[in-house]
Amino acid sequence: MINSGPGLIAPGFGIYVHWPFCAAKCPYCDFNSFVSAKVDHGAWTRALVAELEYNAQLRPQGPASSIFFGGGTPSLMEPDTVGTLIETVHRLWGLTNDCEITLEANPTSVEAEKFKAFAHAGVGRVSIGIQALNDQDLKALGRMHTVKEALAAYDLARATFPRVSFDLIYARMGQSVADWEAELARALDLAADHLSMYQLTLEPGTPFYELHKKGNLPLPDEDTAAEMFEITQAMTREAGLPPYEVSNHARPGAESRHNLTYWRLGDYVGVGPGAHGRLTLDGVRHATETILDPKAWLQAVQQRGSGIDQQTELTPLESGEEYLLMGLRLEEGISLARFEALAGQPFDLARTVMLVEEGMLVLEADTMRVTAKGRPVLNAIIAALVV
Repeated sequence: MINSGPGLIAPGFGIYVHWPFCAAKCPYCDFNSFVSAKVDHGAWTRALVAELEYNAQLRPQGPASSIFFGGGTPSLMEPDTVGTLIETVHRLWGLTNDCEITLEANPTSVEAEKFKAFAHAGVGRVSIGIQALNDQDLKALGRMHTVKEALAAYDLARATFPRVSFDLIYARMGQSVADWEAELARALDLAADHLSMYQLTLEPGTPFYELHKKGNLPLPDEDTAAEMFEITQAMTREAGLPPYEVSNHARPGAESRHNLTYWRLGDYVGVGPGAHGRLTLDGVRHATETILDPKAWLQAVQQRGSGIDQQTELTPLESGEEYLLMGLRLEEGISLARFEALAGQPFDLARTVMLVEEGMLVLEADTMRVTAKGRPVLNAIIAALVV
C-alpha cells in the first residue's frame, strides 16, 4: 500500500495557462496549437490577465499550489508576459510557499537563451520537449531541433532552474525494442529528477494518422510497443525514477505537483484558447472549456472578460467516475471513501472481483489501485469498472 493512502493527500489547486502558438505544427500533434507569424504579446497578456480575473470571481479561494504554462509552445512567450501572469495569480489567489511554476519549452537555441529571463520571472521548473535522441527520428517527427541543440538547451536548463524534466516519444517509426532500450539508457543517464515517456499515438485529423491509414507510416506492432512499455517501467525503477503515473517517472518528491492535481481531482483554473478547468462552486464541481480558436477567444475576452464557452455542472456520479478515470493512472490509486464522497454512493466492488483474481487490481483497506500486470491494459480495466 502506498504510504498515507490517496484519500489523505490534498489534491492542491492549480492554474493552467494555454499558449496556443508554435513555430511549426508537429505531424503527430492534436493539441490546440497554431502556427502564427505575428503575435500581439501585449494584447495576449491583457487578455490572459482578464480571464484569470474572471475565474477569480468564480472561484476566489486560494492559494494556488501550482501554475503550469502549456501549449502550443509557451517558451515562445515573452518572459515579461510570464512574469505578469505569475504576479496576477499571486494577487488574485496567493501562492503556497512551495508553489510549483512550470513552463513547457522546445529546445531550440533561440528559446533556450530566454531561460534566465523565465527564471527571473518566477519559473522554477521547465519541461523540455526533446522527444527523441537521434536526429533522423527528430526530423521524421517534424521537430525543428537537433540532438545537439536539445542537449545544449537541457544543460542550460539544469544550470538555470531548480527542477527540469524532459519528454520522449517511443514506439516510433521503425523503432525496435533494442533501439528504445539503448535510447532510454541514455535518457536515464541524462535525467535530473523527472522524465515523461509517451507512446506515439495516432490521433484522427493529424498528418500521421492519415499517413498510417494509407499504409505509409510503419509503426511497431502492439506486442512490440507493450514490450517497450515494460522495459520502460523496469529501467526507470532501477534508475531511481519509478513511475508514479502511467507515462511519468520521477525521483521520490520530484513528481509534477500540477499534474497530480489533475489526477487527484483537485480544482484548477484553465485560461487561454482551448483550456479546460475544474471548479468547485458552492459545493458543486463544474467543468469549464474555453473557445478553441485563438482569434475568437481573444475577441471574446476583450468583449466580455472571458473566453469560456462551456460551463457544465457535473453530477456526483460524473465526478466519481472522473476520479476513477484519473486516479487509477497513478501508482497510489484511489481512495474508495473519496469516491463515495464525490459520487454520493459507494463503489460497486462486485465489478472488481475478476480483475482482482486475475492480478490486475489490488484492494487494500481504503485503496484501490492497478497492479504492474494491469497497467499495460489500464484502459480496458477502467472500461470494465465504469459501466
